[in-house]
Amino acid sequence: MNFSPLPSVDAASVPADALVLDVREDDEWEAGHVEGAMHVPMSGFVARFGEVTEAVAEHGRAYVMCRVGGRSAQVTQYLVQQGFDAVNIEGGMLAWDGAGRPMVTGSGRPAFVL
Repeated sequence: MNFSPLPSVDAASVPADALVLDVREDDEWEAGHVEGAMHVPMSGFVARFGEVTEAVAEHGRAYVMCRVGGRSAQVTQYLVQQGFDAVNIEGGMLAWDGAGRPMVTGSGRPAFVL
């Protein structure tokens, strides 16, 4: 078997206009997320796959995010296997926050990583 390394990028290198696909659950998303990110919880990913593939086709590449990088790695691998350009954000939201990248909430409260 030939396993190619999973395409990944560090949080500081994600372009500001990138399609960030956040696969965390609703409570994690509400605590804080990347402004403009697409929220598709991993638990509902298969049901919303068409929506995701349309967005990836439009943007060219998906930068997949979760809390620390485990769930997003699984989703990235799945997208790559289906022929899409997807990269895993190493370290997830914790790394994003650690790199000083901006986060928002829907409520206007200060954002944090749950």
